[in-house]
Amino acid sequence: MNRKITSFTSIVKEEIITKPFVETRIKAMLAAFFKANGRYLISNKENRLEFQSEHAKIAKYIYVTIKDLFHIDPRFAYTQVTRFGRKTSYHVLVESNVDEILTSLNISFINVFSLKEFLKTEDEIAGYLAGVFLSSGSVNDPESSNYHLEMSSPDEIFIREVGRLMVRQKAVRLEPKIIKRRSNYVLYLKKSDQIADFLILIGATDATLEFENVRVARDYANSDNRWQICETANMEKTIRAAAHQLEDIKFLDQLFGIDQLPNEKMIALAKLRLDDESASMLELSKRLAEILGKPVSKSSVAHVFRAIHGLADRYRS
Repeated sequence: MNRKITSFTSIVKEEIITKPFVETRIKAMLAAFFKANGRYLISNKENRLEFQSEHAKIAKYIYVTIKDLFHIDPRFAYTQVTRFGRKTSYHVLVESNVDEILTSLNISFINVFSLKEFLKTEDEIAGYLAGVFLSSGSVNDPESSNYHLEMSSPDEIFIREVGRLMVRQKAVRLEPKIIKRRSNYVLYLKKSDQIADFLILIGATDATLEFENVRVARDYANSDNRWQICETANMEKTIRAAAHQLEDIKFLDQLFGIDQLPNEKMIALAKLRLDDESASMLELSKRLAEILGKPVSKSSVAHVFRAIHGLADRYRS
């Protein structure tokens, strides 16, 4: 699939609507979709349900699913909006068996909104969350460095109930946040591991694999960059330290000669540093141990260099 044409959000949504879920999960998904992006229209002649989406494949999925589940023939329509660019909105209109469908999907316009009695299993909760995402969800492309998944609704009570459903999940640990953006309430996840868990939960396993592959590759690249930065910093630190050590050793050598330093370890280390100006403390400790015939630690080498520096400072002053 061409990623330049198809957004990652579309890839996730199209994967969800191709999965062969059980009927209870599909009904939960339909209920969430209608609650997030549907309308109940009352007229003198008849009542009507309207499901709306800007995604043609999702609208077709809603149409086929309602037709198969409730054995009715909904109508399919579309409208075009030219504000802020030309967009097409697809509508699935249900004009028969409306009460039956409302009861089956546990949609009520009288009782206080609650999902505790309707969603009895983890699978139904996952389906409901998938329906909300199909309706109003989006997730950033994993190629971007900004991990972000969100779902929104103008209904604060509804979006907070969705947040509680996410927290209730036992299989994964999700910590959604909610903010108000203009007239909508936005529920979002920012942590990459939680986004991956949520995508698996709603059924987008293939998209999750792609998300994780890109994330792992980026984390590896970042780790490699950090390692190179640390290596460069350590090398610069070693070079600066070696320059100061050489300055002290050459000063003392000119003053009275290296062989006149107070002890054997000082003499040997001074000669090693003069022979190799770029050697690290670890390399010097190994070479010094070979000369002295006993183990020498890096801290011991550092201690000897401090002693040489103190000696040079005393003579300078």
